Amino acid sequence: MKTHLHFKHAILIFLLLLSFSCQQKSPQKDPFVAEDLSVGKPENAQVSSERLSRIDKVLQEAVDSNWVKNVTAFIARHGKIVYNQSFGYVDEENNKPLSNDAIFRIASQTKAITSVAVMMLFEEGKFLLDDPISRYIPAFAHPQVVDTYNEEDTTYTTIPADREITIRDLLTHTSGLDYLAIGSPRMRAIYYKNGFPAFFGSDNVKLGDLINHLAEMPLAHQPGEKFTYGMSVDVLGYLVEVISGMPLNEFFRTRIFEPLGMNDTYFYLPDDKKDRLVPVFTLDSKDQLIYLTGPDEYNIWNNYPLLNGTFFSGGAGLSSTTKDYGTFLQMMLNKGVYHGKRLLARRTVELMTTNQLGDVPFGKNGFGLGFEVFSKEGELVLGQTEGSFAWGGYWGTTYWADPKEGLVALIFMNQRPLKKGDLQDKFKAMVYQALDD
Repeated sequence: MKTHLHFKHAILIFLLLLSFSCQQKSPQKDPFVAEDLSVGKPENAQVSSERLSRIDKVLQEAVDSNWVKNVTAFIARHGKIVYNQSFGYVDEENNKPLSNDAIFRIASQTKAITSVAVMMLFEEGKFLLDDPISRYIPAFAHPQVVDTYNEEDTTYTTIPADREITIRDLLTHTSGLDYLAIGSPRMRAIYYKNGFPAFFGSDNVKLGDLINHLAEMPLAHQPGEKFTYGMSVDVLGYLVEVISGMPLNEFFRTRIFEPLGMNDTYFYLPDDKKDRLVPVFTLDSKDQLIYLTGPDEYNIWNNYPLLNGTFFSGGAGLSSTTKDYGTFLQMMLNKGVYHGKRLLARRTVELMTTNQLGDVPFGKNGFGLGFEVFSKEGELVLGQTEGSFAWGGYWGTTYWADPKEGLVALIFMNQRPLKKGDLQDKFKAMVYQALDD
């Protein structure tokens, strides 16, 4: 009996050791893999080709119905480009169709790239997020806030701000800085009264001059009090210049664009790429689409990418392609890595894509350090899952990345206003209906 028990114990010990050995030889694989973008068959990324074709029909219908002159859309899942299609013409008279490598004005999509530049310097120990911006741009010391305002003559009074603007305030648009051309009527009048130009591009204005002048202006509200979409990220662009000692375009080129292979993203296009810039369309008095050849209703000109300019707007200045910007988003989806190069640490990406607003209201979602961040409530609208991060641009471009689904998606137009305002939302919904897992 004793011998039998010893044998059973020996067998049990052997089995336990064998199990442990197997576990050692075959550790559980980390589900996260950093992916570089490459063209792939949709089914290999668990996306239905048949269902993707529904997007073709909707976007082609938009062109055929003259809601848009042209539109391009891009979808990647798990690093595989499963959809990259363009519809319509950039020049109907000469029968020139829109190409997938067309360059669009991405305007406020610049903000996310500037925010990444800021966080790269944060990682180098150059500043802390809750440092006052005046520590690096002294003109912002002792900010004032609008107290009373007279609409008849645009006169106003101010009171001292409760505290100074922080770098975190700028990243989350809670600084109290409004927009020069498209902000609230009150602040636009105050800015105009003080001689501010349109800010998308110029051949004679420099970012530092504009930002130091902006620092003399009163704030729309107390820092941290609420979300006000405005010039905050342009201030951050100048912060990058001050700390790095480089013009913003050079920092972008050497630290972000070249490492990522973003070869078609510029403030001002080189001569050999100007013919790829998509024209801007608008609506005439009969609601028909025409070329926008002059300033729009906010006195903003659209020809700035063709200038030989000196103003590098960290909030709105870039032009790019869907592939280039998709690469940038894939880097963020990869937790800061692309093509073996690490731009940001994993934890930094997590900070940027986590709601930073606290109790400050922002619709159904939140806002991180440079991105709108989808909440549990927000994911119920069109399907973008909680934790997705997104934004868009003034001229009709939109993007988002969905970490849970491994998705990067963009839809680009250059048109103001959009004749069919729900086209972008239809695209968002149709991306998710094409998932096949």
